[in-house]
Amino acid sequence: MQTTYPLNVQAIRSTGQQPRLYVTFPLALAAAIGLNPGDRVQWELLDRGELHLVRLASPPPSTRRRAPRDRTAGQI
Repeated sequence: MQTTYPLNVQAIRSTGQQPRLYVTFPLALAAAIGLNPGDRVQWELLDRGELHLVRLASPPPSTRRRAPRDRTAGQI
């Protein structure tokens, strides 16, 4: 099951300048992957309908243990 985070692209319009577009990053998603303010990222364009956000330097995991597997997945 995938978790989705819908959002709207926002535009900032300053007098005499081209509009700038902003995309917010949901706090729950940032916490889930350990993204922090100041982390360097870049967009990777795959096609007109798909972008990937790539972290340029990912930090080491903050835990030593892996999360337990869902043993009920795939059972009927």
